[in-house]
Amino acid sequence: MSQIPVTDIKENAHKLIDSLPSPATWDDVMYRIYVRQSIESGLKDVELGNTTNVDEVRKKFGLSE
Repeated sequence: MSQIPVTDIKENAHKLIDSLPSPATWDDVMYRIYVRQSIESGLKDVELGNTTNVDEVRKKFGLSE
């Protein structure tokens, strides 16, 4: 996973929190952070080529097309 400078993480966290509605809960904050981190992690995997072709996944799990 790429190393984002701490200042960028703090800025992004501030923006994320500022975008939440006023009655937001801690669960709302944690969910948004989790989703953001998951997306960034997935994009990094794509960048590094750590992906599996859909056809291979279907074959592995015996799923039809």
